[in-house]
Amino acid sequence: MDAPSTTPHDAVFKQFLMHAETARDFLEIHLPVELRELCDLNTLHLESGSFIEESLKGHSTDVLYSVQMQGNPGYLHVVIEHQSKPDKKMAFRMMRYSIAAMHRHLEADHDKLPLVVPILFYQGEATPYPLSMCWFDMFYSPELARRVYNSPFPLVDITITPDDEIMQHRRIAILELLQKHIRQRDLMLLLEQLVTLIDEGYTSGSQLVAMQNYMLQRGHTEQADLFYGVLRDRETGGESMMTLAQWFEEKGIEKGIQQGRQEVSQEFAQRLLSKGMSREDVAEMANLPLAEIDKVITLLKDDKII
Repeated sequence: MDAPSTTPHDAVFKQFLMHAETARDFLEIHLPVELRELCDLNTLHLESGSFIEESLKGHSTDVLYSVQMQGNPGYLHVVIEHQSKPDKKMAFRMMRYSIAAMHRHLEADHDKLPLVVPILFYQGEATPYPLSMCWFDMFYSPELARRVYNSPFPLVDITITPDDEIMQHRRIAILELLQKHIRQRDLMLLLEQLVTLIDEGYTSGSQLVAMQNYMLQRGHTEQADLFYGVLRDRETGGESMMTLAQWFEEKGIEKGIQQGRQEVSQEFAQRLLSKGMSREDVAEMANLPLAEIDKVITLLKDDKII
C-alpha cells in the first residue's frame, strides 16, 4: 500500500504563508524579539524558488521572504517539516539552506552576504520538539566546532612567506616555491633552489614529472633547454618514466617548446596512462581535455600498451 501523500500539508502551508500579510502576522508572533527588531516587516517580499532537496520535498516545504534588516538586504526562510518523526539532521539542513540563499544572493551580483534567518515550523507527533536546533550540537565535539566555525578560517598565504622559510618545508617546499613565483619570475631564477630541494630527496619521480609539466604549462624561462636539462639530471633514480625535459632533448626540439606543447602533452599523457593513472588525473596534469585523453587511450589500446 502506498504511503499517504503529504501534498495537503504543502498546499495549505503555502496557501497561507505565501501571502505577505499572513506571513507578517506569523513572523510578528513567532520571531524572537531580538530578530524581529532587526526586520522591517513592511518590506516583506515573497521570493521564488525552493531550497528543499528533491528527495525531501515529500516531507518538507519552504517559503523564502526577502526583508530589510537595519537597512540591508536579508531573508527569512521558513521550513515546515510535515513528517511524523523529526529529522535528526534538520539543524544542519537549515544551515545549508541558509547558505544556499546566501549563494543565490551573491549570484545576483551582490558582493556582501545577507543575513538569512532560518525558521522551522514543526507539527509532528512527538511533542515538544525533541531535537536541538543548534547545528553545533550535531558535531562529535560541539565546543570544538564552535571554536572552528566562529573564528576566521586558517589561511596559508604563500605570497608573503619568505623563500628561506619555504625551503625548510620538506616535502611541500618545492610546490610552495613554484606556486609563489610561477607568475612573477623567470624560472631560471629559481633553479638553484629547485635543485637544492630535489637533491634533498623529498620529491618522487612522479611528482617531479608533474612539477616539470606544470612549469612548462604555466611558467616562463628564456633558457628552457638549460633549465630543463639541469632538472633532468636531478630526476630521482629508478624511474622509467621520461621527464618532459628528456622528451624535448631526445626529440631535438628544445628550441620549439611553445610550438610543441600540444605534442608534448599528448606524449606525456601516453606515459602517464601507461603507468595506470586515471584519465581524469592525466587530463589535469597534461592540460588536455578528456576527449583528447580518450583518443590517446584508444591508440594505446590499439597498440596493446594498456
